[in-house]
Order: sequence, then C-alpha cells, then structure tokens
Amino acid sequence: MKLRLAALALLVSSAWAQAAELFPLADVRLKPGPFLDAQTTDLNYMMAMEPDRLLAPFLREAGLNPRQPSYGNWESTGLDGHMGGHYLSALALMYAATGDAEVLRRLNYFVAELKRAQEANRDGYLGGIPGGRQAWRDVAAGKLDASNFSVNGKWVPWYNLHKVYAGLRDAHRYAGNVDARAMLIALSDWVLRLSAQLSEEQMQQMLRAEHGGMNEILADVAQMTGDDKYLQLALRFSHQAVLQPLAQGQDKLTGLHANTQIPKVIGFKRIADMTGRQDLDRAAEFFWQTVVERRSVAIGGNSVKEHFHDTQDFGSMIGEVEGPETCNTYNMLKLTGMLFQSEQKGSYGDYYERALYNHILSSQRPGGGFVYFTPMRPNHYRVYSQVDKGMWCCVGSGIESHAKYGEFIYAHEGDALFVNLFIPSTLHWREKGVRITQSTRFPDEGSTRLTVDEPGSFTMKIRYPGWVAAGKLVVKVNGRAVKIDAAPGGFVSVERAWKKGDRVDVQLPMSTRLEQMPDKSNYYAVLHGPIVLAAKTRMFGDEQLNYLADESRMGHIAGGPVCPLEAAPMLVSDSLEFLRRFKPVKGKPLTFTAPGLVQGAAGSATEFIPFFRLHESRYTMYWQHATPANFERIRAENAAREADRLALDARTIDQVAPGEQQPESDHFFKGEGIDAGVNGGRHWRHAKKWFSYELKDPKGEAKLLRLSFARADAGRRFDIEVNEVLLAEVTLAKDAAQEFYTVDYALPAAILQARPNALSVRFVAKPGSIAGGLYGLRLLR
Repeated sequence: MKLRLAALALLVSSAWAQAAELFPLADVRLKPGPFLDAQTTDLNYMMAMEPDRLLAPFLREAGLNPRQPSYGNWESTGLDGHMGGHYLSALALMYAATGDAEVLRRLNYFVAELKRAQEANRDGYLGGIPGGRQAWRDVAAGKLDASNFSVNGKWVPWYNLHKVYAGLRDAHRYAGNVDARAMLIALSDWVLRLSAQLSEEQMQQMLRAEHGGMNEILADVAQMTGDDKYLQLALRFSHQAVLQPLAQGQDKLTGLHANTQIPKVIGFKRIADMTGRQDLDRAAEFFWQTVVERRSVAIGGNSVKEHFHDTQDFGSMIGEVEGPETCNTYNMLKLTGMLFQSEQKGSYGDYYERALYNHILSSQRPGGGFVYFTPMRPNHYRVYSQVDKGMWCCVGSGIESHAKYGEFIYAHEGDALFVNLFIPSTLHWREKGVRITQSTRFPDEGSTRLTVDEPGSFTMKIRYPGWVAAGKLVVKVNGRAVKIDAAPGGFVSVERAWKKGDRVDVQLPMSTRLEQMPDKSNYYAVLHGPIVLAAKTRMFGDEQLNYLADESRMGHIAGGPVCPLEAAPMLVSDSLEFLRRFKPVKGKPLTFTAPGLVQGAAGSATEFIPFFRLHESRYTMYWQHATPANFERIRAENAAREADRLALDARTIDQVAPGEQQPESDHFFKGEGIDAGVNGGRHWRHAKKWFSYELKDPKGEAKLLRLSFARADAGRRFDIEVNEVLLAEVTLAKDAAQEFYTVDYALPAAILQARPNALSVRFVAKPGSIAGGLYGLRLLR
C-alpha cells in the first residue's frame, strides 16, 4: 500500500510540475462593482433557501423523518436531492469568497444532517433519489436498463449523486469540514463496492445516461487519499464513446446532450493532469477548441434545447426560444480554468472573460433569480427562478457560479503572477507575502490599476486581450511606460522587485465590432471590447409578461408569445461598413445609439447596452443585415419561412421532443426496453416493450395527436393508447414519400372525457416488433 501511495503521489506531482495554479478563493476578495453586487445578490438568495427542505430527500430515503417537507418542482419529481448537493457546494464557495460566519454555520449544520442520513443508511450511501436503494441493488447485481437520461427507471441518478459528491468535496476543500471528507470517502467506497462486479461493457452501458463529473470527483478522491483504487474507478467512469473520437480529433458531438458531455471532459482533463495520459489531454483540448470556436455564440454559450446542433446550421439558434443553457457555460468555464493551468494561453482568458460577463453575470436577475435558457431569437425574453419554486439545474449551478467570481482573476506559476481578468479585487499571495489591489471601473472604462500593497520580487504577467488591437495596449509602472513585448492573445511581462505603493496602470482601448453567427449566416452580434451589446425591444404594445417562472415542470422556458422574425429589427445600410454610426450616449456608460441604422423597434432611438445589464424585457442580440434595396425582400422571406411553423405553434397545446432529456422529463417519461438516438440530425425514441408521456390540456381543447415517424422504420407495429384506451393500431408505412413524415390521429371525445385536462399517451410494441421510433409528438387544437 505504501508503494502504491508513493507512486500515486509521484505521478500527481510530476504531472503538475509545470502547471500554473489558480489562487485559493479565500485569498481573493471582490471590491465594489458588478461582480460584488452579483455575489451579494446570490448570497441573499442562498440564505433565503430553507436548508431543512433541501435536506428532506436525504433523510426520507434514509428512513428518517424530515424536519420540513421537500421543495417541489425538480426536487419532488425524480431529481430529489440534486439541489442539496449544489447548495452545499455553493455554501462552501460563498464562505471561501466572503468569510461569512453565518454561511459557515449553515454549511456545518447541513453536513451534520447529511451525516445523520448517511449513518442511518449503514453502508456509506447518501442520496435523495426516490426509491434509489432498490435501483442501486439492481445495478450491483448487474441488472441494467440504461438510456440517455435514466438508469433502471431513475432520472439521471449518477448525475444527481455527483452533486452530493461535489458538495462534500467542496465543504472540505473550501470550509475545512472534516466530517465532509470522511463522508465523501465513505460514499466513494460505496460506489466501489456497487460497481465491483460490473464488467467494462456494463459500465460503459451505464454511462450512456448522464452522470455528471463522476470521473472527476473520483480522481479528486484519489488525490485526497493517495489511494489508486479511486483513480482506477475514475477511469472506469470515463465514457469511451465520447473519449475516443475526441482523442482522435473527431467532432461527433452533433445531436448529443451538451451538458452531459462537458463534465465528462472535465473528468478527462482531471485524470490527464494526474496521470499524464496524452489521449485524455488531447480529448479535452480538442473538445474545448471545437465547442468554443465552432459551436458557441457571442455570449460564450452553446446548444439549442440543451443539444449540440450541426456546426454548419445555426438556424435553430435563431428559430427556437430555448437557447444556450447556463449550466453549459458554468462547466465550460471550469474546463477553461483547468486548461489554462496546463498552458497559459491568452485565448483561455479571452473566452473566460467573454462567457463570464455575457452569460454568467447576465444570468442572475439583480433582484435575485437565475436563468435557464438565454434565447438568441430576436425579440424574445428570459424567465428567472424564484427561491421557493425553481429547483432547476441552472439554479444549482447558478448559486455556485456567482459565489466564485474570484477564482480566475489571478494565477501564479513560480515567480510569475498572472492577471487574467480586470475585476476590482484584492489578492493575498501568501506564499510570497505579497498583497495586490486591483482598482477598475472596467468595462465601463477601458483601464485598470494594480497597486502593490505588500512588496516582493516577481514577474507580473498582464493578459493582452484579443479584443485590443496590436500595438494599442499601454502599460505604465509608476507613470512610466513599459515596452510591450506581447501581442493580442499573449501576456505582457513586467519583472522587478516591487515596492509597497508601486502602481501598474493598464490602458485597454475598446472598439466596437460585429461578430457573425458561426455558420456565417446573415446574423450579427455587436460587441464593444469583450462586451455583447443588445437592445430592449417591445413588440406587443402593452403586453404584461411574467418574467418570474412558476413551479411547473416547464416553468424554466420563456413560453410567452413568440414574435415573428419579419417583425424583428434589422441593421439596414448599403454595406457592413457602418460601425462608425455607433455613438456613445453621454452619461450612460457602455450605451450606444446608431442613428439611421436600425429599422424597426425604436429605430434610430434604439439603445445598445451591455447584455449583462438587460433584464425583464424582450431583447434583440443578433441582428440581420439588409440593404435599403433588399430590406423588404428579406422581411418577406422571413415571413414565408416561418409562416407554417408559427401557425402550427398556434395550434399546439403541448408537445414533446422524443429522445431529448428535458422535454421527456418534463412530460414524465416512462418505459421498458427503451432506447433513443439521433437520425439525420433528429432525435428519436423507441421501445421493445412500451414508453409513455403525460400531456397537459388545461382548457380541454385537444382534437388531434400529431406524430412524426421515419421511413427507415417501415414495418414496425405498435399500439397507441390514450388514457388507457386504444387509439390506433399502427404499422409504419413502407411507401412514405418523405424520409420523415407526420400522421394525425383524431382524439375521440370519449377518451378525452375519461381524464379531463390531461392525457397519458402510451406506445406499446406488438410481439416481435418495436414501438416507434417516434420523432415528434404534438397535441393540437
């Protein structure tokens, strides 16, 4: 054992020998500015949450009486307990970021209550998954039924448990809670025993279901304990179907659930850093490059309706209202920080800055509440969680994100101090006895000042942002200009024996520019420096939108009226050479008008403001460009392109996207012998036995069930049942005219009357056949 521990320690230390390190969160403190405001808002939101309600699922599943009932929403419909794990991580991060004694008291209470639950379980297990114990017993016995988002009928149970693992790790890492460390190791030993008899094939089958960063957390436990058995299990929890193509430089991400993949890659990178495995390192680097450079929009976010789409077609990014998911960017920033530690490239800082300001900072309402989807569709809007109603994943990652803004501002390697972000803050470099204060009003002003409060000898490396033109960055030390030895995307190095009171002034000239949609379609975002500018728009007169989400399963989607694209404002000029028209508005930082450029909305009075300051409004971030000559033609084309779809949407009461995680979960998907996949860029669901959904018909208007099928499944036979009554016996057509087609099924009044306002739709395979594949389901008026 001693040899194994020594070998692991040597492996870890050698792999990290050349790595930079981010400073502990406790050594960085935010000063007044937008990030401190956001941190304070987050703190207030967190402290308004009831710990005992978050603890209830864990106590219930351990056979103990909860002190309060569980929250509703996702916390009582299958993902019970996931928010408790996030909450523990958020408390740990917030304590490290602030030193708040009440946060620490609450964290210690939370851990103590979880400890009661774990001890009652008697085997190291700790989770809130409803009926999870039987599902785990089946897994241990090799009885596996895994699909994209379920294992043995439970909604992403490994994803759920990963939040508990991470919460315990963070409680120990950031708050020094000793019990949390012991509990984490006990929970890791439980999974070792659980998986001991599973073959590699069974492990990989199980990893089809979303499982968070289980490989990362087990690698962390290996480093924490020095025991190689956890590292070996981390490797077993590494999904080969995703790893192998990435390691070979192949982008096979289209159609995959985006935030299922990012934590896997974080785990690949974590293990690579510990072992020196080049294939894992290549996979992480290629994934980051692919997602950032080919799959991300201006705010740094990615995916539509939670899935990666074709890199050559961002049409769905404009067409759909379910744009980039905030959780994705939370995890992309984590991966970015890890990659930066291995290789200090300015491009990592550029992306981190872009995503932090334009997506993460923008995703919290100033009065409290978090965003799930950020639509890129012109003239749409976002909705925000409420403390006692929204228990979505993006609330969980949100309460963490706004507690760790100090994480990436600075880093160090040997005698080098990296200044990555221009955020007002203080740094205590304990190893050197150095203290630094950064004072800035960035991005409202294009400058920052770094003051040495406690002296030392080191090299200050200041990021040269990619958005500052070559030769334009200015650095002065105590008023004297420094020769710039770097280009955009690099770092300016200033080496000296620093004295108390030394000042470094950095001028960061910002300019306004256009950034085209990645597929080079006719949509453009406007940026000033790293900041995405957007405009508030108002399209329906005196409409009163509710920007606060309710507690329904689909409350996280901004489901109000969708504005037709032909009504969207456009940038109209004879060419794209119109940036000179953007003029700053006096007295309003980072606010611009563009006289004579905007057609529609408020016209020349349209104000372009930082997206991170735009809340509770419809908005436009991506703009089509037209010339005066083709303006009307483009509007007509937009109208024609969307006419059929908008008409269908107006008839739709409820709909499911089969094979996509959240839409299926929101409709209480169940099934046996199930499978899902992607064909021609479209998701499908089928079953060797049966599968079902629950639909809503609140006003009793339903008349038709419209189902989408594929010609490739010709000959499959199955029954369609609605409210336990046979609706149709189906044999999929062999002579369908199109590759994908729809069939309408009239809903008899007798079926609808059996269960008013709700429909249970079930697809049952005939003997020897398969039910589905189903590519779409709509309930129509």
